[in-house]
Amino acid sequence: MRAVLALLVLVLALAGCGGGDDEATGGETTATTTTEVTECQEVEAPEPREPGSNDPPGETLDQSLTHTLTFDTSCGTFVVTLDTDSARETSASLFTLAEAGYFDDTIFHRVVPDFVIQGGDPTQTGGGGPGYSTIDPPATDAKYTKGVVAMAKTPTESAGTSGSQFFVVTGADIGLPPDYAIVGEVTEGMETVDRIAALGVGDGPPAQPVVVNTVTAASS
Repeated sequence: MRAVLALLVLVLALAGCGGGDDEATGGETTATTTTEVTECQEVEAPEPREPGSNDPPGETLDQSLTHTLTFDTSCGTFVVTLDTDSARETSASLFTLAEAGYFDDTIFHRVVPDFVIQGGDPTQTGGGGPGYSTIDPPATDAKYTKGVVAMAKTPTESAGTSGSQFFVVTGADIGLPPDYAIVGEVTEGMETVDRIAALGVGDGPPAQPVVVNTVTAASS
């Protein structure tokens, strides 16, 4: 019973750090690679900034190509391959925001052990978003397993609503209901995600700041 209650608390907390304007919406990568990084750098968090008012992308991504986001962080690098099939609107949104530098110099404001690492909010409050939302309802049998990248949303928003805030699942299967748009998965650098996850001390900020230096969007 205690385990069920603990999961319910985590689900409600995730819903409270969600999408839209309330909570969750390139350049070259640096020379640092996941093989060169063995621990997280001790860095200061960048200054919070206003999220601004952004326009949603005018079109979806070309489904004949593979689209990726490369996250260069103070703990190393990881790559997310976007799901342009089941999350057409959301993947285009994240790709466009990354191209505009929206995620550069942001932090992972929420790191929960064996659950998720969450970022994408320039305000660092867990309440910021890009000024618009997209909707890509997940499949009814969607599973949130390790490496899955999905979008946070508020409890009152419809299933699949997304702003800029994303989370990477770090537990084997965290048992969330199919409410959160699945935008892709980590295809390289899961060891970096694990390093970030290891800094979790509860349901909130990590033990030390984890900075997203740049997010580079690419298509091939």
